[in-house]
Amino acid sequence: MFTQPPGDGRFADHGQGSCRSPTPTLKVTPVPTQYILTTAPGALPLLGHAPAFVRRPYEFVAGLPAHGDLVRLRLGPLDAYVACHPDLVRQLLTEHRVYDKGGLIFDRAREVFGDGLITCPASDHRRQRRLLQPAFHRERLPGYAAIMAEEIAGAIAPWRNGQVIDVPAAMHRLTIAATARCLFAAHEQAGSLPVHDSMNIVIKGVARRVMMPLPGLNRIPTPGNHRYQRARADLAEITRRLIAAYRAAGTDHHDLLSILLAARDDDGRGLSDEEIHDQMVTFLLAGMETTAATLSWAWTLLAAHPSVRERLHTELDTVLDGRPARHEDLPALPLTTRIVTETLRLYPPAWILSRVVADGDAELGGHRVPAGATILYSPYLLHRRADLFPALDRFDPDRWLTNSRPTPGTYTPFGAGARRCIGDAVGTTEATLAIATIATHWSLTPIPGRPIRPTRGSSMTPRPFTATLTRRPR
Repeated sequence: MFTQPPGDGRFADHGQGSCRSPTPTLKVTPVPTQYILTTAPGALPLLGHAPAFVRRPYEFVAGLPAHGDLVRLRLGPLDAYVACHPDLVRQLLTEHRVYDKGGLIFDRAREVFGDGLITCPASDHRRQRRLLQPAFHRERLPGYAAIMAEEIAGAIAPWRNGQVIDVPAAMHRLTIAATARCLFAAHEQAGSLPVHDSMNIVIKGVARRVMMPLPGLNRIPTPGNHRYQRARADLAEITRRLIAAYRAAGTDHHDLLSILLAARDDDGRGLSDEEIHDQMVTFLLAGMETTAATLSWAWTLLAAHPSVRERLHTELDTVLDGRPARHEDLPALPLTTRIVTETLRLYPPAWILSRVVADGDAELGGHRVPAGATILYSPYLLHRRADLFPALDRFDPDRWLTNSRPTPGTYTPFGAGARRCIGDAVGTTEATLAIATIATHWSLTPIPGRPIRPTRGSSMTPRPFTATLTRRPR
């Protein structure tokens, strides 16, 4: 739709000027030069496209494919490219040493997560991945699922018929309890550790920093910046105490923290306390924020599509017969699983991400991109392309009956390639168990009158909204 005919052998540059001259040796094998490079229209003096990106980020980014396959932006003092075509996104994600973690999103995220698995450079990623892989081995998933099932049941036990709840807040409490239990099960009150408020403040602080192209504003001593720095310090103190307690006990508690402490590379080196802190905060964020957002959006979609909700209830009544969902139930819950998949298509929590061209110019889609350039890609943009997903705005879990293996680069809520999210199976398992268990007993009906919209930040989470609980008859 946005490319010249294959085999044409030409490429267009509809922008203002051209990229920097290439270095003599490029780092990747060029792909056919059939992709259009352009510059997005509407840049303002000094600010460039930053006002549009900040005011209406989702609409702005989703509209970029109409201009080209690789689109240049100017965000204040930062020049960036946006990969809009799935072929270019696939190249970006699979050539992870050429397009390293960095740029607008990850440079801000490193303030909080240091060099954890998500944010570390390619030079350290292989070592970290091998050290952490045992914690996410398939054999451990049933154990994690059992913990999740307990926390889900405990979270909804106090609910009462007719009660009005803040849905995102309730889903955050549920997911932080489950994540904390999986991380440090030995702690007697793992599910109630005081990390929830600190993580929320930190997440919002990172989101503001990502959407604010002028980094100097983040150093102004405002109350918001003070809260952000204090929350980071609180998280560091919590993890420091937990690490010290586990080291002193010297016991394998079969949780993530025990695995992190025991991990050794080929040279016999383990992770330092600082590295373990970075991993713990990374997993806390991944386990809390992304799953809570997915669950919150799922309830809005089910409420708006009663026919899908009725089919879901039929599946759950047949399989579960009123009991909480367990790991062994998952193969018998295909519709529930597809609901999670379709929710992630419409509302991918990590909706925009960045890479940086490392060590010399590269070639992306037949175009030379200068060393150090920031390249953005957006799962939200890809998931909202009509040529990839017909009836793209429709919540249709059944589209995954015939599209169970989408073309690489088209469906990317967990990334792709060597840096695909290590905990994708854990996250989708938790979301599926939560939807199954909650929907077995409850219907959630959002309070009418106020549209539910996503926040503006690096994570696509819904703004706070309330819903009425209705107990399902048995």
